[in-house]
Amino acid sequence: MSNSVEDETTVNDSYSVTVPASVRSEADLEAGDRLRWRVDEGGDLHVEVVKRRRGAFSELDPVELDEETNAAEDHDTVAGEY
Repeated sequence: MSNSVEDETTVNDSYSVTVPASVRSEADLEAGDRLRWRVDEGGDLHVEVVKRRRGAFSELDPVELDEETNAAEDHDTVAGEY
C-alpha cells in the first residue's frame, strides 16, 4: 500500500460490514477476494486480504498469434493414436 487510509463503517444487525471505497481502493480489493480476521491477545482486530482473483491466468495479457494453431495436429501424441 502506498498511503495510510483510515475510515469507519457500522456493523449492522446481521453483523455484516461494508468495506469503505477508500479502503477497497487502497487495498486493491476485488469481488471474490477474502478477508482473514484475527484478534490478538490485546484485543486488537487485524484484517488480512487474501487475493482470490478469477482464474489462474487472469493477470496475464493475451498473446497475438500470426498463425492459427491446432493442438491435436501440433501435438506429438494425439488421443487414440499410439
